[in-house]
Amino acid sequence: MPGVDFFMEYIIRYGFQMLGAAIVFAAGALVARWVGKLMRQWLERQDMEPPVRMLLPKAVQIVILLFAGMAALGQLGVQIAPLLAGLGVAGLGVGLALQGVMSNVVAGLSIIFTKPYRVGEHISLIGVEGDVVAIGIFSTTLLHPDCSRVVIPNRKIVGEVLHNFGTIRQLHLQVGVAYRTNLSEALVVVREILAQNPGVLSDPAPVIGISELGDSAITVSIKPWTSVVNYVKVQGELNQAIIERFRAAHIEIPFPQHEVRLLSPA
Repeated sequence: MPGVDFFMEYIIRYGFQMLGAAIVFAAGALVARWVGKLMRQWLERQDMEPPVRMLLPKAVQIVILLFAGMAALGQLGVQIAPLLAGLGVAGLGVGLALQGVMSNVVAGLSIIFTKPYRVGEHISLIGVEGDVVAIGIFSTTLLHPDCSRVVIPNRKIVGEVLHNFGTIRQLHLQVGVAYRTNLSEALVVVREILAQNPGVLSDPAPVIGISELGDSAITVSIKPWTSVVNYVKVQGELNQAIIERFRAAHIEIPFPQHEVRLLSPA
């Protein structure tokens, strides 16, 4: 039969080449798997972000498989140089079409390796702020104080001014007291309030002092530190405690007043 004869002739002529190509590619696949496993084990012992631990082994495996594939094609007699040229042209076209995606990837790698922020830290940039909950190749996800999620493309982050609060934040509280107030007594009450709140950190030490002499009140500035997760809770607790303790100690919190005098015409 002509078809069978052609098939047998093809097997006899190219059988060893096909077998060699299969062996080369299989060996490359085994090497890629082995190298990827070793790299994952090594990265688990390093201080790296989870995306890096996932990305690097996969990238190395893909590179090894590409070389194994080219070596297998060489065993079959395929000219590699024209193939590489064609892949280069195709890659250029794909890169131009996906330049937005690629810029996110490059920016994501930059963020992962330079570590301007980590998961769990509170950051503020380009008009938004929140706790970092995920750092990906394409985007960074923040948890906003109102519990909504903000997804920022990585290319919008690199090159922008970034404020990293870390895992603690400083509260900026102010309260006005009357000019006849005993300031030493008022400051003692404030320090007691801060010391009694478990959410207020002792290190760094709170900053307390007189920040302004206003028209109708002396402004007491209270700036303690607390953890990012307790920021809103501690702020509310301290404001409530200040009002209650000042009332109990008869420390007056004045409100702005204006004196208006009506002069009768002469």
